[in-house]
Amino acid sequence: MLSSDNSQEPADRMRLKLGVMGGAGDGVPAEYLDKAALLGEAIAEAGCIVITGACPGLPMAAARGAKRGGGTVIGISPALSLDEHAFKYESPTLAHDVLIFTGSGLMGREVVNIRSSDMVVIVGGSSGTLGELAIAYDEGKLIGVVTGTGGISDMVSDILATCNKDTGARVIYDGDPRRLVDRLLEVYRTEHFRQPSVFCRGTGEASPSPVDGSQQDVVCGMWVAPRTAAARRTRGGDRYVFCSLQCAERFDTDPEQFQPA
Repeated sequence: MLSSDNSQEPADRMRLKLGVMGGAGDGVPAEYLDKAALLGEAIAEAGCIVITGACPGLPMAAARGAKRGGGTVIGISPALSLDEHAFKYESPTLAHDVLIFTGSGLMGREVVNIRSSDMVVIVGGSSGTLGELAIAYDEGKLIGVVTGTGGISDMVSDILATCNKDTGARVIYDGDPRRLVDRLLEVYRTEHFRQPSVFCRGTGEASPSPVDGSQQDVVCGMWVAPRTAAARRTRGGDRYVFCSLQCAERFDTDPEQFQPA
């Protein structure tokens, strides 16, 4: 199982983002808030980014925990502006490194929350969290549930069993936030990254020799089989394919340097 000491993302990859979705109401028991804070701290210590709906309650506790762990927090706001975020929606700001103003309202921003997250963690919650769970499940996300935190989190198993729908999503349940983060990262990195919701076309099917229908990556010289390119670019009417995102970005820095022979 991966631990926070060995789960850092390689320097040439984007850090993984874990969306924490949960109850934003008042009166949340202190033990639930403590679990949410521990969840945020564990995500940060694993070298990942926390995404929340930029709301109070359990997501705010997770954001504060992430900051305590030296992490980065992105808030997806329902508001049009900082002023609207703070006054109309009465939502916090200071535990976030970045606020994204969607102007979509409380329900509208849920899709942005989920699609911006590589994995989704449910902690507590009510109807809003239920909506986020439904989107994540329908879109085949890897989902973690912090059990023992009340609300939706203690009902997810029954809800999904009633839905009886195979979407490719996978759900992991654990009452220990740190262990849950470890389990999510292990499953994501070894299995779930292949799911359509997270799949990158670069599948490693590049070869030093051409095969039928392949096209050469002008950066590294490898031949990329059809439908396996990680990225493509069009310059001056010519189309280029790349075996990796790194090759594509090297091309972007100086396209003239990488012209076909």
